[in-house]
Amino acid sequence: MISIKSPSEIEKMRKAGLITARAILTAGKAIRPGMTTKELDTVVRKYITSHGAKPSFLGYGGFKGSACISINDVVIHGIPGSQVIKNGDIVSVDVGAYIGGYHGDSCRTFAVGEVSDEAKALMKSTEESLHLAISMVKPGVRLGDLGAAIQKYNEDNGYSVVREFVGHGVGHELHEDPEVPNFGKAGHGVRLREGMVIAIEPMINQGTAAVKVEKDGWTTRTVDGKLSAHFEHTIAVTKMGCIILTDPNE
Repeated sequence: MISIKSPSEIEKMRKAGLITARAILTAGKAIRPGMTTKELDTVVRKYITSHGAKPSFLGYGGFKGSACISINDVVIHGIPGSQVIKNGDIVSVDVGAYIGGYHGDSCRTFAVGEVSDEAKALMKSTEESLHLAISMVKPGVRLGDLGAAIQKYNEDNGYSVVREFVGHGVGHELHEDPEVPNFGKAGHGVRLREGMVIAIEPMINQGTAAVKVEKDGWTTRTVDGKLSAHFEHTIAVTKMGCIILTDPNE
């Protein structure tokens, strides 16, 4: 069932979203060649807890980190640990923060040091497709319209869209209805309504769309070993459009 949030609930979600967004911003400033993903995860955890919130991901389904930290060909759900971040890596930092009964959820892919032009282009396409979808949001628009726009934008740039994982509603639970695919057919799917809060999160691959989940049950890689980028915002649908709840500048 899709939950419709009241204006007061959305205000509470702003706080969760802001902590989430600024935790990612803090991670982006801290990330450097030579640090481990566990060290970066600690930066995220300390930021979230120092602001009175709890990391949404820590313990979720048994997940052992406060952030999903995914490097290069890891699409999503990278488990923080001893892996060392290197110059030229692209690193997706996916974060959730829980406070006041609500979650925020956001992700950004960072370039570490000098990255290839191909990596920069993939990141640019992924992020721009997210903002394209956000610009379309208003009551009456269908989720298929958003998914179709993300799909076309990235496929026109020569990339592929992950099918196995999608965006979702956000609220009291980290993952709520509806599913928010990054692909689809315009004119189809759930209609957006004022008060809906959703996470839009394109996961875009340099090569094939196919992915594989490793034996740990979390780490998800591209099957061809090529790069993947991931950008995400939690947004609230308003009468005139939407509010980005995970904007760090709010």
